[in-house]
Amino acid sequence: MTSPAASSIEGVDLSVNEFWALPLAERYDAFGRLQAVGRPVLFDEPENPFNTPGTGYYAFVSHADVSAASRQPELFSSARGATSVVDLPPEFNEYFGSMINMDDPRHARLRRIVSRAFTPKMIRKFEDDVQATAVSIVDDLLETGPCDFVQYVSARLPLKIICQMMGIGDEHYDMVLRNTNLILSGADPEFISEDLNTAVTQLLTAGQDLSSLVTNLAAERAEKPRDDLISALATANIDGEQLTHAELGSFFVLLVVAGNETTRNAISHALNLLTVNPDQRALLIADLEERLPGAVEEVVRYSSPVIWMRRSVTRDCTLNGNDYREGDKVLLIYAAANRDETVFTDPARFDITRSPNPHVGFGAAGPHFCLGAHLARREIRVMLRELMTRVPTISAAGEPDRLLSSFINGIKHLPCELG
Repeated sequence: MTSPAASSIEGVDLSVNEFWALPLAERYDAFGRLQAVGRPVLFDEPENPFNTPGTGYYAFVSHADVSAASRQPELFSSARGATSVVDLPPEFNEYFGSMINMDDPRHARLRRIVSRAFTPKMIRKFEDDVQATAVSIVDDLLETGPCDFVQYVSARLPLKIICQMMGIGDEHYDMVLRNTNLILSGADPEFISEDLNTAVTQLLTAGQDLSSLVTNLAAERAEKPRDDLISALATANIDGEQLTHAELGSFFVLLVVAGNETTRNAISHALNLLTVNPDQRALLIADLEERLPGAVEEVVRYSSPVIWMRRSVTRDCTLNGNDYREGDKVLLIYAAANRDETVFTDPARFDITRSPNPHVGFGAAGPHFCLGAHLARREIRVMLRELMTRVPTISAAGEPDRLLSSFINGIKHLPCELG
């Protein structure tokens, strides 16, 4: 395939931090210009602290390309890394080599074991926990008054739920929050060192701390099982197969990092979007139960908390009329696909009544569609219901303080007022 180099698309370079520091409107304008090219654009790889070789990557910005690649994992593989543009050294795989970085049959094996742990009883339990936790958070919010919405509301709900599901005590809450912030910190100096060597050490330490926490608890549960997800995962046996300690540890890192950050940022974006779009807030409150599901889907589409995932081409192939060679890297840029004008009418408009809404905010259809999508939707829906019912005048009181990251469309801080 002959594709224009990034340098030929004036002012667009997805591989530098300066691009990801741009206002969101400018980012989406750049995605639109990439879509207008009509075929994926080739970018040089970002700065690489590991000195692993790299030949660049193609940016998949159309809904059609992202969807087609997601449905064909035999051609567009996750096994060479899904969450990093650059190839990571082997030691990272111990903590970050979860099933998100696997293909079948290994991916199917792990997903089958993990899915069996989410029994109907377990799902009912975490659904009840979501409701009770949301009520408690809003109780505290009403007592606290104006505050940082991220710290007091959106960050608390998903992390509390995951810790409760896993059976992790409150004494570990701060450690888990600190390490998840670090792992998905991008290049943001609030959370991670600007020195690349120091940052690598911080990431490995964070992964080790989280993995050690859950594997130590799993060893305890093997002796004295409880009614929690760690016990279920540690004892799950499917056709004689069980999770190894390393698999259990890496799955927990995936669950706590992805489950916490994605939902937290979606809830934060929701408050900001309902503040700057008062007509949509009015629509939502006017028929809360009817419009909540659509509002959740539109928040996820519009904000795209996970910006992209990487795939690697396994053999020479053609996709949507464009040729790729074995070893090529591609980024499935969900944030761009979710604003594709060929799929979404007036995609820059936040519309909670949008239907249909075939967004790829949880990934596109395929074996790597988000395992936690049901839980994330539940958490966002319950939190918005509780807020719009009990604090319907809550609003953002200033501009969001955005995370400097190419991977997560994060909000670090968001001042709020209760009205």
